[in-house]
Amino acid sequence: MLFDSYSRSRLQSWIVEGYLTMDGQVRRSRDKVLGGEVLNLQLPPDLVSELLTEADGDGLSHLVAEPVDLDIIHEDEHILVINKRAGLVMHPAPGNRRGTLLNGLLHYRPAQAGVPRAGIVHRLDKETSGLCVVACNLEAHTHLVRQLQAREMGRNYTAVVVGDVPINGTIDAPIGRHPRDRKRMAVTDSGKPAVTHFECVERYQGCARVALRLETGRTHQIRVHMAHIGYALLGDPVYGRRLAVLPRQLAEVPVVMNFRRQALHASRLSLIHPGSHEAVSFESSLPEDMQHLCDSLHSLTVQAQRAAGVQDRG
Repeated sequence: MLFDSYSRSRLQSWIVEGYLTMDGQVRRSRDKVLGGEVLNLQLPPDLVSELLTEADGDGLSHLVAEPVDLDIIHEDEHILVINKRAGLVMHPAPGNRRGTLLNGLLHYRPAQAGVPRAGIVHRLDKETSGLCVVACNLEAHTHLVRQLQAREMGRNYTAVVVGDVPINGTIDAPIGRHPRDRKRMAVTDSGKPAVTHFECVERYQGCARVALRLETGRTHQIRVHMAHIGYALLGDPVYGRRLAVLPRQLAEVPVVMNFRRQALHASRLSLIHPGSHEAVSFESSLPEDMQHLCDSLHSLTVQAQRAAGVQDRG
């Protein structure tokens, strides 16, 4: 396979973004190669920077091993399963070169330096909490990446969204870079396929707790998809609604005013273990801030329903 250092999904994304060309032309990933064509891969700037950083042993941006508080809920010779706290960046990037999950992995288990990205096979946003899996060797890394590509890895989330969300549904809408703001993602015809399933678990005043399941793993997928259908995540600073435009019954609630991140938690992770080849799953309960948010919204909703019942009887 050409460019076998990179995964199929990564190469497909580079084709869409124009980094991988054929005979000097940007083509589609489904276009056929007949033989004799010249393929040219120009690595994206962020990857070039990353590779230079890893090669520069004395640079200020060198990836160093350093102690980071990691909540490891499972560990064996093949995988680590980590319950990531909100606020922890997974991988070094400009502005976040130290104190990341990757830095912590290199300190906790130095052998991770021999695995691509220290074994990180999928990412959670900085302010998203919950479960992620880390490969401990090259064989496990290949096995897990293939599961992701084949959509065989189960990833379930819990979120609080604004609005009267339907009881359930599926969002099948391609996601790509925002046409004007390259730091954001958006539903766009030129994007990559993305599928999210959701189900309402509990309704509150002006919002709801939902369970979500990913079929694909695009950047910011849940946040973009839920905002796209009109039910943005509560507290989302990029795709959500500002306090000033939230429904009044929400905007004036202290717990909502003080919730400073997207209300999203990776609650369940299912996969085929790369060592035993058996199906395994891991679960994580809501972190304290989201549990407090849900409990408070539940109490306020019950109070409002009781007050409405009194008024009706009056």
